Order: sequence, then C-alpha cells, then structure tokens
Amino acid sequence: MNRETTLPGHEPASRHHNPLLLACLAPATAFFTAFWLLPAVLLVALPAEKGWQTYFLVLTDSRYMWSMINTTLLSLVTTITTLLIGGAVGIYLARRRFAGRQVLLSLLTAPLAFPGVIIGFFIILLGGRQGWFADLGSALGMGRVTFAYGLTGLFLGYLYFSLPRAIAAYTAAADAMDPQLEEAARVLGASRWDITRDVWLPQLAPTTVACGAIVFATAMGAFGTAFTLSSKFEVIPITIYNEFTNYANFALAASLSITLGLVTWAVLFFARVAGTTSSGA
Repeated sequence: MNRETTLPGHEPASRHHNPLLLACLAPATAFFTAFWLLPAVLLVALPAEKGWQTYFLVLTDSRYMWSMINTTLLSLVTTITTLLIGGAVGIYLARRRFAGRQVLLSLLTAPLAFPGVIIGFFIILLGGRQGWFADLGSALGMGRVTFAYGLTGLFLGYLYFSLPRAIAAYTAAADAMDPQLEEAARVLGASRWDITRDVWLPQLAPTTVACGAIVFATAMGAFGTAFTLSSKFEVIPITIYNEFTNYANFALAASLSITLGLVTWAVLFFARVAGTTSSGA
C-alpha cells in the first residue's frame, strides 16, 4: 500500500497552490458573474413579466418571424459567398510568390480595422443617393441609381466586413498544408479536380468550418453596418434596437435577443462538433 510521504515541515505542494489558485480565480469569477451570468439570467427572466407567450413571439408574430428569417438567410448567403471568395483568394496568395504580395495581403485585410458603421458609409459612398453610382447613372441618363439602403447594400456591407477574416484564415491554412500530399497525388496521376477534392478540401475543412461559423455569427449580430444601411430591409439586430430604444419594450427585446442568441449558439455548437470530427478523421 503506497502512501504519500512528506519530509518533516513540508506540506504537499497542492495544499500551498490551492489558495493561490482560488485567489487567481476570484477576479475572473466575479467578472464573469457580474458581467455575463447575471445579465444573462435577467435577460432570460425579463420576457416572463409579460407572460410566457412573449418568448414565442418570434414564431407567432409575422413581423418578427420575417425579421429573423431575413437575418438568417442573409447571414447564410454572406457566409457561403465569403467562404468561396475568401478561400479562392487565400489559397492563391498562399501558393503564389510575387512582388507586392505582402502589400496586397495587407490591403485586403485592412478592413479588419474598420467598424461596421464605416463600412456602411463606404457602401453609401458607392450606392447611396449621393454616391458614385447615382452620379454615373444620372450622367448616363439612367436616373440616380441607388442600392445602398436595401438587401443589396446590406449584403455588400456584410461581405466587405467578412472577407478580410476569411482571406487571412485561408491564407494561413493554405500556407500550412502539406505539399508532399499534393505531389504524391500528382505522381499517382490525380487530376486537378481530384487534388482539390481529395487533398485540399480535407486539409482546409477545419478552417472552413471555423471561419464559416464565425462569419455567420458575426453577420447574425451585426449592428453597425445594418444600422447604417437597413432602412428598406429589416434585420433582427435593428428590430431589437427599435423595440428597447424607440418603444421601451424591454420584454420583447429580450425575447428577440434570446432567439438570436440561441440560433447563433446552435450554429457555433454544431460547427465545433463538425470541426472536431473533421480534425479527428
């Protein structure tokens, strides 16, 4: 029978470390409780003040339901487009070495520093009532062409906001791919499509899943860009903002926030499961 033995006057190290670990955890625990756990509990409890049916208004009221559908579909289209363009550009930049490559990569990822409001302003400068396209259309006799304040403007704004993240992620992932696998496939007579399907896609799958989840979650909760551009197309963050700011309907705003959080959390959860599965495959 083995027993823990200690020298006289010495205690096990774990007994000395436990108080220190607790002291280190205390600030983090207090911060987590005060600024996440408590607000989350209050948010979940708030709709109950007006009855349990408030939790399900997003399913029973057509206006809120369509706002959620609009947001989800726009986020899905933005995510798919971002992954396709970002993947193509990222892989190209990772596999090609040319003069000015680093400058180009820096320019492509520069929008990471811009908030959503600035990106919305960029879209307005292009497709707003006083934008470049409006001036061009007027000069060509086509009238003042605008697209900034509806679905097209929102999509372009979301895409502009998301692409730099995808390009940076795919460039790093493509740089880390094992070139020997591709070379072996070429020696065995694999076509370009076979290499893309059997070599590139499996190695880039974790990046695709993780990047797609982040882009989708960001698009679902985007406020600055939507606030600037969504005068003709309502999305759920603007609906929530209107409910608690313009109408002081805090219970309904909380209910919509819970729904938005659940949808986004579900996507992130399944993306994590899928990423774990693809990494272990």
